[in-house]
Amino acid sequence: MHSNHRSMPWRDIALTALAPAIWGSTYIVTTELLPPGRPFTAALLRTLPAGLLLVLWCRQMPARGGWGRLLLLSALNIGVFQALLFVAAYRLPGGVAAVVGAVGPLVVMGLAWGVEGLRPPALALGAGVLAVAGMAAMLLSPAAGWDGWGIAAALAGTGCMAAGTFWSRRWQPGLPVLAFTGWQLLLGGLMLAPVAWWADPPLHAVTAAQAAGYAYLSLAGALVAYALWFRGIARLPSVAVASLGLLSPLTAVVLGWALLGQALGGLSLAGMWTVLGCVLAVQWAMAARRPVAGR
Repeated sequence: MHSNHRSMPWRDIALTALAPAIWGSTYIVTTELLPPGRPFTAALLRTLPAGLLLVLWCRQMPARGGWGRLLLLSALNIGVFQALLFVAAYRLPGGVAAVVGAVGPLVVMGLAWGVEGLRPPALALGAGVLAVAGMAAMLLSPAAGWDGWGIAAALAGTGCMAAGTFWSRRWQPGLPVLAFTGWQLLLGGLMLAPVAWWADPPLHAVTAAQAAGYAYLSLAGALVAYALWFRGIARLPSVAVASLGLLSPLTAVVLGWALLGQALGGLSLAGMWTVLGCVLAVQWAMAARRPVAGR
């Protein structure tokens, strides 16, 4: 008899992990290529074109009774989440925002326990708590600021992402993954459009480098990454998927060190390995639960 651990879906885990890895690369693209001071415009150009491309490619409409849930998921996963993400990014140091975001897997565990009655394995719960400490060691500095509104936005954004991950699994709309992804990006982008118009200055002449940055954010950071993310949600336990999101700030730190020469000290390295170990521990723990959690 094969154990559950031996049948861990490593291919699905690896493909899903590519999504937060790609998201981690968007930080360096945004800071090095895009024009400053237009965060909501970047979010809009990241989501709306990718959603439109996927919807036109798939040409599949949601069921008549599924629009309400699809709109809510689009807000949680894309529209409201992206807006809160950029508010937090502008009001908090990146390290503080990432540490707040690291509680996302714990929020998903709480939802699974409260809604489905699935108590998280002790290993997964312990790894989720330790991952927050590891993220703090990797990213926080003694001079980090704690703006109240920024913390509130980061917490609300983390709650949106966690709830979107959890309910996307429970509310499967009967659409293929690409169509499901496309409609959420399209609807979420439409939600962001008035925010970008109201909050950001106009986007005038765009250089070739800036156009390449926007294209990368849309094609890789939205179309490919979200398709892989929602594919993973359909195939893996929600807690396992949420923990993979911790790889996004980890990727950003590695790319900053490799491409920009940013410092990476001993404490940061210890925190990085701690976070990576915690992500693997959650995958291992949830694999043993998979026959139950995957129902």
